[in-house]
Amino acid sequence: MKSATAYRTISEVSTDLNVPQHVLRFWETKFPQIRPLKRGGGRRYYRPEDVELLRRIQALLYEDRYTIKGVQRLLKEGRMSDPTPPLPEDTDDGGDAADVEAFAGDGSDDGGEGGADHPPLPDAVRHEITMVLDELKSLRSVLSRLSEIGSKKS
Repeated sequence: MKSATAYRTISEVSTDLNVPQHVLRFWETKFPQIRPLKRGGGRRYYRPEDVELLRRIQALLYEDRYTIKGVQRLLKEGRMSDPTPPLPEDTDDGGDAADVEAFAGDGSDDGGEGGADHPPLPDAVRHEITMVLDELKSLRSVLSRLSEIGSKKS
């Protein structure tokens, strides 16, 4: 077993937090405070403080039901250790919930043919969809900016 001060690989952190590696890499794009060392071949090595921050982010997202934007706000305001209850727009019950339902369907519309009942999405699936939607929105913003730059050069 490694000491508490040892650096950890993404595989070790993934196992420790029970979060897939791609989620950790995604969180790095959303939270610039997470800065693992990158060595040859792009291997990531997380410091103990990175792991603790990831653990806190995980708790806020999965247990306290904050959205990524809500956690970003807490980090920006320096309120990670003792956050106040989330605002409606900072939780999965507000903000992005409508986006998830629009993407995944809420069972109320099956193309106009009657009213087939679909079971509600499990929380883990809803969360993954919300994360993908956040990433897609970020990509759309980047593409929009690149398009603007391209049109200015023309």
